[in-house]
Amino acid sequence: MVSSEGKPHRKLKVWQASMDFVAELYKELEKFPAQERFGLTAQLQRAAISIPSNIAEGAARKNTRELVQFLHIARGSLSELDTQLEICLRVRHLERTAYDRLAGKLDEIGRMLNGLIKSLANRR
Repeated sequence: MVSSEGKPHRKLKVWQASMDFVAELYKELEKFPAQERFGLTAQLQRAAISIPSNIAEGAARKNTRELVQFLHIARGSLSELDTQLEICLRVRHLERTAYDRLAGKLDEIGRMLNGLIKSLANRR
């Protein structure tokens, strides 16, 4: 693992969990039809990558207010991804078991984000 010195996001459990989620999602997306490569697959990848990316960017900012702003952006990407996963289930690109597993992990990341946002808001 890479050193977290000078990289405060690496210490955040929500960042770690969202990175694990991205890796798991990419494995699942390998099963998607080729015609979705530039459509739904690309949308899912962008939304998923946006979550840890925004957490990292916010953690590198100089104050808590900016961090919270980026955590809210990450939460927005999480909601976007939740919608896209539901679409995948409905059009049968995801089996119910895969959907339930991914949606459950996404819910956990959402709870972690909400908890961190609330904790930081209480510090102000």
